[in-house]
Amino acid sequence: MSTIDPALLVLEDGTVHEGTAYGARGSRLGEAVFATGMTGYQETLTDPSYARQIVVQTAPHIGNTGVNDEDPESRRIWVAGYVVRDAARRPSNWRSRRSLDEELVAQDVVGIQGVDTRAVTRHLRTAGAMKAGIFSGEAASRPVAELVDEVRSQPSMKGARLAEEVTTEQAYVVEPSDHGWQGEPLAVVAALDLGIKTMTPVRMAERGLRVHVLPATASFADIEAVSPDGVFLSNGPGDPATAATQVGLLREVLDAGVPFFGICFGNQILGRALGFGTYKLPFGHRGINQPVMDHLTGKVEITSQNHGFAVDAPVGETTTAPESRYGRVQVSHSSLNDGVVEGLRCLDIPAFSVQYHPEAAAGPHDSAYLFDRFVELMKVKDNA
Repeated sequence: MSTIDPALLVLEDGTVHEGTAYGARGSRLGEAVFATGMTGYQETLTDPSYARQIVVQTAPHIGNTGVNDEDPESRRIWVAGYVVRDAARRPSNWRSRRSLDEELVAQDVVGIQGVDTRAVTRHLRTAGAMKAGIFSGEAASRPVAELVDEVRSQPSMKGARLAEEVTTEQAYVVEPSDHGWQGEPLAVVAALDLGIKTMTPVRMAERGLRVHVLPATASFADIEAVSPDGVFLSNGPGDPATAATQVGLLREVLDAGVPFFGICFGNQILGRALGFGTYKLPFGHRGINQPVMDHLTGKVEITSQNHGFAVDAPVGETTTAPESRYGRVQVSHSSLNDGVVEGLRCLDIPAFSVQYHPEAAAGPHDSAYLFDRFVELMKVKDNA
């Protein structure tokens, strides 16, 4: 049993929540956001899109199933800090290898427990995501005014360029034969890792696609070198306004007529490549229970999301892209909570994207069909 040390969650507006230390001791800064998933905390912690963010879990009980070695969505925990109400005293699950507290300590993640996360969430919904800090152990004994100043002095998430910090250092290949596919690959995909989750190339490989995962700094020549039938841009952290390099790369892809699919950050980059703007949401969408309308089918999907920025495009009409050479564009999906753009569909070029996560580990799986749509798009291009 670890020692009980005091801890503080300090927000930039001067709000302070007291609790006790969870995980590593020390101080960490980041943007405070809330995640509404009732399960899948291990996937949340290891999602690179949470880089430089302090995650507040709205579910009250965290850590019940411990930590295993099969479910991480990347090579490490990326959250800057972790806020929970009731941390499990001991894990209880046959797949558990260690407690969440032990994992946070091992990866030097500073957390806080015993916090009224409902109150924190309601505050962030009203005031918006904001700069924050977690201070535990000796760091929590410093004057509060000094801690608030430190929180306020950190860089804003707006204008942050983070994809290059979380991407893979070396390209690698995910083979369909390793994920249950029988026979030769159906197609080859070049996937740009802007913060890609492990399950994303796996979902493509299960459908017979050989996936070359490339670093965020890859050039169009790097993409051409793998002779792809399609290009994919992943989720990732940061402000899409800083992704000029990737926007330029995607325009080369679109100009070459290569089929394209993007999710999350990739959706925002497609929006900017088409000439639309992006903007920061007040508190974002984070969780595995976000309702989205598919305007093509009229169906509602429950989706997994993690984003603080969105595309500024007109919902409910077909429009010509501001970059007119790309032709007509539709907002294919929108949020039923606040009307935010949740997907784009190009009508004159082979390209589409969604703002959410169709790979959705630990679920839901309503949107898995989008990978099939990508396969069909590449087949159509091959038969054209």
